[in-house]
Amino acid sequence: MKIHELSPAAGSNKDVKRIGRGHGSGNGKTAGKGHKGQNARSGGGVRIGFEGGQMPLARRIPKRGFNNIFAEKMSVINVSDLAKFKEGTVVDAELLKAAGVVKKTANGVKVLGNGELNVNLTVKAAAFSQSAKEKIEKAGGKAEVM
Repeated sequence: MKIHELSPAAGSNKDVKRIGRGHGSGNGKTAGKGHKGQNARSGGGVRIGFEGGQMPLARRIPKRGFNNIFAEKMSVINVSDLAKFKEGTVVDAELLKAAGVVKKTANGVKVLGNGELNVNLTVKAAAFSQSAKEKIEKAGGKAEVM
């Protein structure tokens, strides 16, 4: 195959819609903008979220709480998710990702205390809840903060 023989897949390229090019084009005269009005003018139109003077949706809906934009999102797992590993395993973020327990480990993994654990494991994570730490140590393992 040569470069001049390459062509895009059928249907992947569409012709550009040429507006304002005469009646025969189907998009002549007003070029699909209708007759006069704000949207027909050069530079016309309204800003995003504008509802013609009606109170915009973003201002009508009640606001509540606080969203910390600087908060680091951690992947969360439960103690019950650790029960699938063999006795004496060192469980860290890479192992959890490889096992498919978590998808992303961007800001680390936090272990929560939901469920039971009967296996002796050394768990290395960014954070532990108090109950998770107790359950891991009760099973004979160690909870290490990385």
